[in-house]
Amino acid sequence: MSVLLNRRQVIAGMGLFGLGILSGCDSRGELSYKYGKDLSDKIMGRTFKLMDTDGEVRMLSSYRGLMPMVFFGFTQCPAICPTTLARAVKIKKLMGRDGDRLQVIFITLDPERDTPQVLDAYVKTFDPSFVALYGTLEQTAATAKEFDVFYEKIPSGSTYTLSHTATSYVFDSRGTLRLGLSQSLSAQECTEDLLTVMEVC
Repeated sequence: MSVLLNRRQVIAGMGLFGLGILSGCDSRGELSYKYGKDLSDKIMGRTFKLMDTDGEVRMLSSYRGLMPMVFFGFTQCPAICPTTLARAVKIKKLMGRDGDRLQVIFITLDPERDTPQVLDAYVKTFDPSFVALYGTLEQTAATAKEFDVFYEKIPSGSTYTLSHTATSYVFDSRGTLRLGLSQSLSAQECTEDLLTVMEVC
């Protein structure tokens, strides 16, 4: 049975000591997470400009006021990408009403095959609120570099697949990078850390 979390439950579970520490962002903006990696000291993803599937230019500031969760992948990804997006669906549900503020952003690493139509259909299969972004090969490489994302083509018969970084990058509502979520974390674990970001910043 799924356990619906809310921000009060997360903070209450930290105890009085944790509450005192997390009553606000410190001078360096650092937070304490149970499961994810603190990326508050990293400067990543601030200058990318890519297209959404409606042909509009999007950048980090396009999602100000929301909590962007950025994941890089490709639509023909056999396991990691669909698993990560399916986990994001569960996370939104576990977050309850706060889930409306989580903006899942899927950036393709395979713009040669992932057309706007293909991308839109792919992400909307998981959740209508998910968005997909794409760019030229050069823009894709530059954006991946900005996030320190590794990817490379792997020949597979007459075609190819991609090997790539599988981290989800989470920004707070002010556009500050906060958290890295590995593919090994469960939806429940991710939710606890995401609600920590929302409660404090």
